[in-house]
Amino acid sequence: MPAIWWSLFLVIFAFVMIGASLGFRYLETRRKAAVIKTLQTAVRAVPAEEHRLQILSEEEKVPGPMLAALSQTDLYRNWQARIQGAGLKWKPEFLALLILAGIVAGALFGNRFHVLVFESASIAGGAIIGGLLPWLYIESRRKRRLNEFEQQFPEALDFIARAVRAGHAFSVSMELLSTEAPEPIRTEFRTAFHELNLGAPIDKALGNMVERVPLVDVRFFVSTILLQRETGGNLAEILMRLAHIIRERFRLKGQVRAAAAHGRLTATILTLIPIVLAVAFSIVAPDYLLILSRDPDGRIMIFCAIAGQLLGYLTMRWIVNIKV
Repeated sequence: MPAIWWSLFLVIFAFVMIGASLGFRYLETRRKAAVIKTLQTAVRAVPAEEHRLQILSEEEKVPGPMLAALSQTDLYRNWQARIQGAGLKWKPEFLALLILAGIVAGALFGNRFHVLVFESASIAGGAIIGGLLPWLYIESRRKRRLNEFEQQFPEALDFIARAVRAGHAFSVSMELLSTEAPEPIRTEFRTAFHELNLGAPIDKALGNMVERVPLVDVRFFVSTILLQRETGGNLAEILMRLAHIIRERFRLKGQVRAAAAHGRLTATILTLIPIVLAVAFSIVAPDYLLILSRDPDGRIMIFCAIAGQLLGYLTMRWIVNIKV
């Protein structure tokens, strides 16, 4: 019975943490959707399928009717977009195999080493952690790549503005940037320039770049370009001002993150301390927690402690999560 309760506790705790993470991701998605809706005043609303440029090389074609049907699903496209955002050459099928291998390896590790005292709990915990490792790796690379793009983006806008001021066309400025800029700016603008060369309209090529790099600054840039093409104006001056605004916003964002760093560190430490202590007690003195799990009142205390810990973490995360 104690093993069942510990397994149930770990599974519930894992699902609650995953649900909290998805909740934060949903709120972030809603905030971005509100920004996109505001920016659509300058962009014509065209169905997503018309914006997608179908340029597939031989190695990108999906073999077989089953995989071809799978590639049309939203889940497949979401995985593919995140893999591309991380700068990897993987395919969603390879990611699925990595997740499956991680689950099997984590379960075998939990079966061999009973870190969570009970065999079933160790197997379940190892499988969950092993399955999440490939996805966490992709998310970490994607976040780091987006941060690098955000830091380099003002310089890229200045480069395009200087090229336009020197008399080059906007597409030629993008070509020059794709050869001179560092990664990941170079790859993204090279892809957009190749799409323009292959006959895609500029709104489709820039729209595809927004899908690959879902940053607010990039959306402002695309809206600025499309609005300038419709209404006219000095493109070089507009881009210079946009670069200045992005730099100021990035500087303010850095100041806010530095001011909230103490709160984020505190939230992380206070959340990890009970988990680390529980694992340490399970290894050093297994009977210490077994006595609590066997008692009915002890089980209630455990669940109350988990609920209080989760509520405290979400509250601290909400306090230090300042949007700029």
